[in-house]
Amino acid sequence: MKHLSSVRLSAAALLAAACIFSVACGYSAKTTPPVAGTVPTIAQLNPDSATAGGAGFTLTVNGTNFGTKAVVNWNGAAQSGTRYVSGGQLTVAIPASMIESAATVSVTVTNPGTAGTGIYGTGATLPETSTAMSFTIN
Repeated sequence: MKHLSSVRLSAAALLAAACIFSVACGYSAKTTPPVAGTVPTIAQLNPDSATAGGAGFTLTVNGTNFGTKAVVNWNGAAQSGTRYVSGGQLTVAIPASMIESAATVSVTVTNPGTAGTGIYGTGATLPETSTAMSFTIN
C-alpha cells in the first residue's frame, strides 16, 4: 500500500510540474493588433453655410470611402442621426440650436473601427477620420 501512495504522489507531482511548466513557458493566445482602417475624404458640404439663428437643415456630405456606419462630426461631436446614402454620400439633420451664433464649424467624417474575429482577434481595424472641412455660420 505504501508503494501505491508514493506512485500517486509522484504522479500528482509530475502533473503539477507539467502545468506549471506550460504556464511558465508563456503559452497563451497572442492577439493581432488592429490595422489602419479606410480613411474617408470630404469633397463637398451641401449647403456649405447657413444663417445664424436660421432654421435647422439637412447637411449632405459628399466624398469618398464612407463606411456604412460612418458618422458625421460637427465641431468634433459625433452626430447620431447620420444616415448612410452611399460610399460617397452621408446626410445628417442639423438642428437650429446648432447654428444660433455666427461661427466657423469643423465638419469631419469618421469610419468606426471594426473588432477582430477569431481566437486571435485578426482582422480588426482602427477608426479613421477625414480631414476637416469648414462650414460657415454667417
